[in-house]
Amino acid sequence: MILETKGVDWSANGKKIVQDISLHINEGEFVGLIGPNGSGKSSLLRAIYRILRPNAGHIILNGQEVWQQSAREVAQQTAVVAQETHIEFSFTVHQIVAMGRNPHKGMFDRDTAEDLTLIEAALERVGMTNFHGRDFRTLSGGEKQRVLIARALTQQTPFIILDEPTNHLDIRYQLEILELIKTLEVTKLAALHDLNLAATYCDRLYLLRDGQILAHGSPQQVLTSSLIKEAYGVYAEVGRHPITGQLHLAFAPSSE
Repeated sequence: MILETKGVDWSANGKKIVQDISLHINEGEFVGLIGPNGSGKSSLLRAIYRILRPNAGHIILNGQEVWQQSAREVAQQTAVVAQETHIEFSFTVHQIVAMGRNPHKGMFDRDTAEDLTLIEAALERVGMTNFHGRDFRTLSGGEKQRVLIARALTQQTPFIILDEPTNHLDIRYQLEILELIKTLEVTKLAALHDLNLAATYCDRLYLLRDGQILAHGSPQQVLTSSLIKEAYGVYAEVGRHPITGQLHLAFAPSSE
């Protein structure tokens, strides 16, 4: 097991955002967090990667409590691709990806030959080899996501967290990025908005509603008409995709 949370609570302005969340992720799995807006997905992820300190509960990464470790120690084990990354200064693609080596280096250490090899390999893996000198701010949404995934790869961590990695991307880039993520030989936890993408790419799902786990299991176990209606308030016809054969959902307003 890579990650386990036990009874995690987090509140903001007197309101519970995450309530009694217990989950586990095994080595090599691709686990998805799904649920309507405001269900607590991003807040839970931020607690796991040590941005929001829970009011109660435990987050155990590789057998150790996250909040008893330093930020540097956690960053050596967990790479994060956040939902929104605002880069205000003129960093090149190479510089952005090189930041993934920071948890393994001293403040004034220069890039080594090993660092440069890892950066080059990560950019090649995401199809961005020819973008070393480009200003990150000039890239398209899909290109930026690829670069941020490359940065995560250079951290050389066994665990990657992704918060809505396909947010604001067109269909082509959504599929390409999730295909890429699926092939990464690490453990992956991602908050996903699109249920059909979650069904296609995730090994297991946790369905959140109002900050609590409503259901968990395989996509077939979680993405049922009754659970989708309970969580999202819509009707879902569950079938198989005519091209891929994967689980596929079609939605309609609920009559109730």
